[in-house]
Amino acid sequence: MSDTTVFNSGSKGGPPQTILVQTQAPSRWRGWLIKLLLVALGFSLLANLGLYNAYRQYFANVDPPRERFHSGSTTATEKIALLKMEGTIMPPFTERLISQIEKATKDDNVKAALLVIDSPGGLVADSHQIYHRLQKLSKSKPVYVQMKRMAASGGYYIAMGAGPQARIFAEPTTWTGSIGVIMPRYDFSKISEKYGVSSDPLTKGDHKDTLNPFKPMTDDDRKLWDNILDQSYQKFISVIDENREALDRDGVKALATGQIYTADDAIKNKLIDAIGYQEEALEALKEKINLKNPRIVGYETPITIVDIVLGNSKAQQTTDPWKSFVESTVPRAMYYCSWLPTLP
Repeated sequence: MSDTTVFNSGSKGGPPQTILVQTQAPSRWRGWLIKLLLVALGFSLLANLGLYNAYRQYFANVDPPRERFHSGSTTATEKIALLKMEGTIMPPFTERLISQIEKATKDDNVKAALLVIDSPGGLVADSHQIYHRLQKLSKSKPVYVQMKRMAASGGYYIAMGAGPQARIFAEPTTWTGSIGVIMPRYDFSKISEKYGVSSDPLTKGDHKDTLNPFKPMTDDDRKLWDNILDQSYQKFISVIDENREALDRDGVKALATGQIYTADDAIKNKLIDAIGYQEEALEALKEKINLKNPRIVGYETPITIVDIVLGNSKAQQTTDPWKSFVESTVPRAMYYCSWLPTLP
């Protein structure tokens, strides 16, 4: 159907003109077409939402870390895994490295691994947890080590997890060593006397309050903690003795003074095997497994909103000032290298 409108017009002195304006009324098929398109759009939105939900559910079951291409062949099936420890050895970084080790262990296409260390060390227990997992990996696949700026104390401890057959590379400016144990402690007893502050906790057990920073440590207390720290110290020496074939226990003891060794000093003292960068370590590892161009992969853990806002996954737990103070008094033995007094 159509409507016709007639307009009469004319110029002055000229003949009249008639203008016809014809408008087409909307047809029924156009209305149905619009409805069908709207219905199709609705189904499309629902389908996309369903696919998105399925995508989320599928990947929600994939535990981090995610594999990420680093270098080498993009089509090769055989892989070398880069396992990275960067920063202080403590939660949540301990768990993240362990998850990398487990992923490399379970992946049959991973033929070897390179442990890359840039760390001043960290907690005793965490260092040994990583060492233990690396030992398991090294029994099934070759593991080499490459040290960057620093691989000291706990950083050197975890390097031993690569096993006695591993080769350890350090960059020319790497600092390593610092073989020893430290337990941070502060003595506020003189300050408390000056300001009339005293600590009087209710305890049961003669040594329950040995690390109280508001009172001096007695000789018995020092003897007690010296025994505890010495066990960690002896464990450190044993770990090196078992995994450095070029060193015996007496040789390790002579080096275990807590001092730093440069890369040149470290190679002279047989703490490392070669001076080289990551590329040299990878080339040596390729020769070890007889692969010319494998795929080099790394692992990454997705950064959460909590990590971004609070710094790490543990930050939320320390927002309570009282809880933070109480946790600061917890004794923490550390394989750690630092010139500054470490906070407990």
